[in-house]
Amino acid sequence: MRVAGRIVQKVHQRCREICRPGITTREIDDEGYRVFAEAGAKGLFKGYPGPTPFPSNLCISVNEEVVHGIAGDRVIEDGDIVGIDCGVEFDGWCGDAATTIMVGDVKPQTRKLCEVTEHVLAIAIENIRPGRRWSQIARLMQTYAESQGVSVVRDFVGHGIGSTMHEEPKVPNFVSRDLLRNDIELRQGVVLAIEPMCNLGSHEVRTLRDGWTVVTVDRKPSAHYEHTVAVTEDGADVLTDGR
Repeated sequence: MRVAGRIVQKVHQRCREICRPGITTREIDDEGYRVFAEAGAKGLFKGYPGPTPFPSNLCISVNEEVVHGIAGDRVIEDGDIVGIDCGVEFDGWCGDAATTIMVGDVKPQTRKLCEVTEHVLAIAIENIRPGRRWSQIARLMQTYAESQGVSVVRDFVGHGIGSTMHEEPKVPNFVSRDLLRNDIELRQGVVLAIEPMCNLGSHEVRTLRDGWTVVTVDRKPSAHYEHTVAVTEDGADVLTDGR
């Protein structure tokens, strides 16, 4: 899984290098495909079942788009934030991670949103230990995000990952009655794709007519960060950090 994770990180690095004003999301998607295909990996997103098979190699979500953005003719502009979510399979094992790229002169509030969301992910990683319950981690994530004036998306959560991309359990970034009823005890060897999504305004989202692209209801910006993380004997091991 670490090998798959290295490939995902290479895709993210290449996207950071080319993501500038004037480029289209399709050009970013094409370059992401080139990177993982040359590494001998299979993309996990294109053709994924849904209302229609997902048409892109990467999920590229710009500004108010939360997740599942489809690559196309949209031109990236100065001040945009661009979420890049990439999943690949290599030798039967999966890696999945997301980052949000700030392009040019991003508004201070939006920059803070990205920084806070990335730190929410860091809080989760830092607090993982065998024997802890996920609700403890989720509470820390939610409390920090809301203390910084951003909201946590409720409609989409992280997931288990291994030989397939989406495995049990569901891994929310917030505490709910459902989580408390069906809490997850962290055990050594469990691997989770942890992916906080935070909005500058309301946590409410909706899906566009394409059946995939999720946007904030109030059209305010959203940020998304994700790592594939293994629970180890004494903490967490991030498998998608490029090591």
